[in-house]
Amino acid sequence: MSVNPPYRADIVGSFLRPESIHAARAEFAEGSLDAESLRQVEDVEIAALVKKQVENGLKLVTDGEFRRSWWHFDFFDGLDGISIVDTDHGLPFQGVQTRHKAVQVNGTIGFSNHPHLEHYRALAALAEAEGVQPKATIPSPTVLDFRVEPQNIVGGYASRDEYVDDLVEAYRDAVKAYYAAGCRYLQFDDTAWAYLCSPEELERAQTERGIETDGLGDRYADILNRVLEVKPDDMVITTHICRGNFRSTWISSGGYEPIGEQLFSVKYDGFFLEFDDDRSGGFEPLRFLPKGDQVVVLGLITTKSGLLEDIETVKARIREAAQYAPLEQLALSPQCGFASTEEGNVLSEDEQWAKIREVVAIADDVWS
Repeated sequence: MSVNPPYRADIVGSFLRPESIHAARAEFAEGSLDAESLRQVEDVEIAALVKKQVENGLKLVTDGEFRRSWWHFDFFDGLDGISIVDTDHGLPFQGVQTRHKAVQVNGTIGFSNHPHLEHYRALAALAEAEGVQPKATIPSPTVLDFRVEPQNIVGGYASRDEYVDDLVEAYRDAVKAYYAAGCRYLQFDDTAWAYLCSPEELERAQTERGIETDGLGDRYADILNRVLEVKPDDMVITTHICRGNFRSTWISSGGYEPIGEQLFSVKYDGFFLEFDDDRSGGFEPLRFLPKGDQVVVLGLITTKSGLLEDIETVKARIREAAQYAPLEQLALSPQCGFASTEEGNVLSEDEQWAKIREVVAIADDVWS
């Protein structure tokens, strides 16, 4: 088994919220529970979650994103110059829309006194007590860039191009701040690259949201590599490329071929890629992975249903992937988190943990 992240058996980050979290957040929203009482409920459930991850064989732990409503908006809302505002539409998943929220730029983008740093410190203390690695997850800067519609730039900048340098600097400051807080395993969650694999989503971005899509791959690789320039040598930063994960539905389809060369030019230590169904295409784009220390974590175990994958089929797919990238540069994880938003995917907690145990068992066998 790998002893450094990304681990041979790894996870994307989010877990199904227990009923106590749902109830507490509902009471907080209606004003019958204060912020401190909500935090206490979260503290109890995150401590239980950390133990559960260890009991199910993981060498790393997250806080399950239990303190968040969304995987991305909560973090963006904590940046300087950014607000999450109500809008007249949600994100269009297959057959369903999310709650109606959007990113608004209303000042100079920056990173200071972000509340998620304290969330990480709380997780790190729990992880230290269990002797495992804490992992922090934040949305990538490219997600913010892809999600900002031109009409939602209401202050600070005249266009999307004008804020790029400040966005890069904000994320460089975020990397430094997480490192100073003790974080050595940080993940940028990213839906933007997956949209570049989908002609339908690129057309929608142009026609419905006014986003110029030509050259986005180069734009994103440049933004990310500029951010990663400040990564210390003893810090691991990975990315998860997500095709959409809301109540077990999805947004984008298309294999990684259109972005493979650009994506693997980004100086991440690891790439969590979804390969759980035909929408993800084949493993051929893994040929662009440079030989060396970078790792591709194969998302072969779906989080969108509770049905367990056949173990031998998963092993066969790992062998197939190893035709295009060395086995020692591969690892295994669920395809995404189990609850990218607080609503969660359509499976039970027992099914969730069965998926985790399957990942651990397969990785143990393949890489032992």
